[in-house]
Amino acid sequence: MAGHTESDFEAAIEAHLLQHGWRHGSPTDYDVQLGLDTVQLIGFVQQTQPKAWAKLEQQHGSAVEAKLAKRIAEEIDAHGVVHVLRKGVKERGERLQLAFFRPTHGLTPELVESYAANRLLVYRQLHHSESSPRQSLDLMLAVNGIPVATAELKNQFTGQTVRHAKAQYRDPKQRNPADRIFARRCLAHFAVDPDLVFMATRLAGPDTIFLPFNQGSAGAGRKGGEGNPPNPHGHRTAYLWEQVWARDTWLDLLHRYVQEDVPKHGARKVLFPRYHQWDVVERLTTHAAVHGAGNSYLLQHSAGSGKSNSIAWLAHRLADLHSPSDPAQLAADAWLGTDELVFDKVVVITDRRVLDAQLQATISGFEHVQGLLQRIDEDSQQLRNALADARTKIIITTLQKFPVIKDATIEGKRVAIIVDEAHSSQSGDAAQAVKKVLGAGDPLAAAEAEAAGAEAAAPDEQDVLAAVLTESAESRGRSPNLSFFAFTATPKGKTLQLFGTPREEGGTTVYEPFHLYSMRQAIEEGFILDVLKNYVTYKRYYRLANGLTSDDPEVEKGKAAVALARFVDLHPSNLDQRAEIIVEHFRTVTAGKIGGSAKAMVVTGSRLHAVRYLAAVQRYLDKKQLTGIRAMVAFSGSLVDPDVPGDPVTESGLNGFPETQTKERFHDEGQLLIVAEKYQTGFDEPLLHTMYVDKKLEGVKAVQTLSRLNRIHPGKEDTFVLDFRNTAEEMREQFAPFYESSWTEETDPNLLYNLQTRIENHHVIDPEEQQKAVTAFLLGSDAAHATVTANVDPAVVRAGNLPDHELDDLRDALKAFVRAYAFLGQVMRFTDDELESLYLYGKLLLAKLKSPTSESGAIDLGATELAFVGHSAGTVTSGSNTPGEDDGEIETYTGAGRGSSLEEALMIRLSELIDTFNATHGIDLSQAESLLIYVGVPSTLSDDEDVQQRAADNTEEQFSMTIKKDDIAGALFANQESSNKLLKALLENEGFADAVQKIIGTETWKAARRKHDERVA
Repeated sequence: MAGHTESDFEAAIEAHLLQHGWRHGSPTDYDVQLGLDTVQLIGFVQQTQPKAWAKLEQQHGSAVEAKLAKRIAEEIDAHGVVHVLRKGVKERGERLQLAFFRPTHGLTPELVESYAANRLLVYRQLHHSESSPRQSLDLMLAVNGIPVATAELKNQFTGQTVRHAKAQYRDPKQRNPADRIFARRCLAHFAVDPDLVFMATRLAGPDTIFLPFNQGSAGAGRKGGEGNPPNPHGHRTAYLWEQVWARDTWLDLLHRYVQEDVPKHGARKVLFPRYHQWDVVERLTTHAAVHGAGNSYLLQHSAGSGKSNSIAWLAHRLADLHSPSDPAQLAADAWLGTDELVFDKVVVITDRRVLDAQLQATISGFEHVQGLLQRIDEDSQQLRNALADARTKIIITTLQKFPVIKDATIEGKRVAIIVDEAHSSQSGDAAQAVKKVLGAGDPLAAAEAEAAGAEAAAPDEQDVLAAVLTESAESRGRSPNLSFFAFTATPKGKTLQLFGTPREEGGTTVYEPFHLYSMRQAIEEGFILDVLKNYVTYKRYYRLANGLTSDDPEVEKGKAAVALARFVDLHPSNLDQRAEIIVEHFRTVTAGKIGGSAKAMVVTGSRLHAVRYLAAVQRYLDKKQLTGIRAMVAFSGSLVDPDVPGDPVTESGLNGFPETQTKERFHDEGQLLIVAEKYQTGFDEPLLHTMYVDKKLEGVKAVQTLSRLNRIHPGKEDTFVLDFRNTAEEMREQFAPFYESSWTEETDPNLLYNLQTRIENHHVIDPEEQQKAVTAFLLGSDAAHATVTANVDPAVVRAGNLPDHELDDLRDALKAFVRAYAFLGQVMRFTDDELESLYLYGKLLLAKLKSPTSESGAIDLGATELAFVGHSAGTVTSGSNTPGEDDGEIETYTGAGRGSSLEEALMIRLSELIDTFNATHGIDLSQAESLLIYVGVPSTLSDDEDVQQRAADNTEEQFSMTIKKDDIAGALFANQESSNKLLKALLENEGFADAVQKIIGTETWKAARRKHDERVA
């Protein structure tokens, strides 16, 4: 159908480019061996540098074109496209520029003319390959005859999507990574359809990694997820050729953004900005160019946004930013500036050494001017000198260095301050010094300094942001020389109000970030993991770990009240019990994640809490003789445990190594890290998989703490949170402002069987094929791959023969089953091999049943995805989880007071009484046996008047010590019909006997006191 083919899509893009400053490139002029359009390349040199060309012509004669083309090709092979475009080449003493980039101002007409002479070329169906001459590329983009990008275009109207474009790039028979155009020429490869764009900077066959190059589903500056918003004027992806490939933008990207490392041996590395990174820098610099210094910009960029590179690009752009000669030209993105810089200095405030190195490397990759960048890694004198040195435009420093500078000032200079939020150790005093050194006088400084100091008492990930920016809260007018560019993933309400961009909405002023890359988008695009996906309160964890029987009768109020009263008393607040829960979950579930290298964090409410947790964990490890788990602790300062007389304890003393080594040692050799405040923010450990929370978390701190888990790592498929203190609803509310997460309160394990039946009803999966595929998959050998494929493909064929609505239902059921099983596998032990087998086979089948009508916007790792499939499989069925009593149920019976809540509970499910022992001791008690412990035995024992008198004369604790195992055994014999299992467990299970003794002691004391009072009355 005319207008709907792939060729039509190509033609539409080409037509737009040709109408906006690009030229048509002739495929016949492209020299495959050299990887250059020699006609356009030589023509550009002749046009823009006639004198140099004339000299070369005199020296080389008629061979000049061939010799120069060969020389340029060799330089590109050796040093890279970026280097040659920016630096040019030398031939026989003549410096030849191979591209001219936009001058910062229009005061030199010759530079403006040279820039206008650049030839941006678009080629269609270019035969590009030395190895497969018949292969052709849909689009190739070149600058002055030098290839810089390729694109494969697909069109849903012809039944193909961006997924097919990526597959084409990954197929070595169609796109050979060794061909010069891929190995040593083009910097980016775009897979494009009308809805989505992906980009790869290196072709590596099936291992090619594509990154999303999309705006976000709700568009720039607004909360959204993956993908692109609808475009009322055409394709959703039109921004690619209308904005990114716009002539001036494309040249600017090659000039200021793209980085290329060409080693002597091995594959080259190319850094190309993701869409939001380019977008935020362009929006910020355009606004600053027009409005000058004195403004504040809040950039809400989630973890996974590539913030380090965004800051580096922004610093470089601000250091060379000129005021526009005609602000009206900004809309055309072709403006030229005046000779006036917008900022005299750019100061980047950080305390992350890794970021410092990235900044230095990224900025140094651009046109290097000696002294342009100064990294302050010595003392304050170095910083003082950098502030005074006119050559130094960019300063990278830590906030701590500012307070010591008392006499230096650059008042009157225009300064751009880029603040990286990821700090947790800054003080208010340090922040106040920034304003004192860099800013103009402020009569409110004292009051604001006091406020900043107060906030610094409880530092968190935004303390540096609050300290630096709050002090300037009303300084937009009073400090016109300062502009703040503040990056944060989780802005507080106060931060937004003070530094967000105001917008009127229904007569009310609301404040929002200047630019947004949301947590949702980062998760959906695959750059971070969703920590709420497997978030479980202890109540839910307990119930899932033990399940519910279908026979769950109600019991009368009196018996339930007695049982539940003791149930509350058995709340596992004891750290030894929680230590057991944590260690057992880590040992049986977490330890097998990420190829056996997964780590966990225990978040506690205080330093004393952390110290005692460490002791409890170590006691349990010693008791069970578990040697494969090492626990470490992290907290600031020193403290004395009032219950353990002795010298103060410190982090370094407890760990056995200096505090400065904690992060490194935990990464290298630790498994559990028990923290108090420390490392709840700014801690980046990709191997961190599980978090055990025993602290009330609220607001931004909740998001920041759980987000320690979200870093991606090869083999890391998911995360897990077990929360002893916070409810699911509370945590959902904390995350809502930053990410609108779908939430499921409860998951019934029986759901898996329902889904299994639903899947089987489609008659697509053959049990024999499933068994062969799973067996081969678990073997994991190279030879097994063929067996897996041979036994999955028939199911794919049968699925393809289903009607569309049945295929959709099968796909949905498989997805739901895989998700539910993967989640429940972190909570409970499955003994049903059928479920495990279906989980593994279902993942393999789903990989080949992706919806043809949609394409995920997530990062696409290509063939590496299936390499991670098996990691959770081995841990799901290994060992058993052994949680303690049901902590979560306490939420129901606290708050207004235990008594009133129990009085209102006329009936209660017996299962809530049974769970305690079934979980802790692995004993499958019946309903009758459970009531025997809580009611029967205490009732029998309390009939004895001697027992009644002991209860009247002693406290509950004292009385319980008088109840012996023999007393309990005698009472059980009196109730012999229901006591056989209990008697056996009492004699063989010491832990069970101790727990039963405590319960019976308490319940007997209560019953005996009541009977005593009734008797003496």
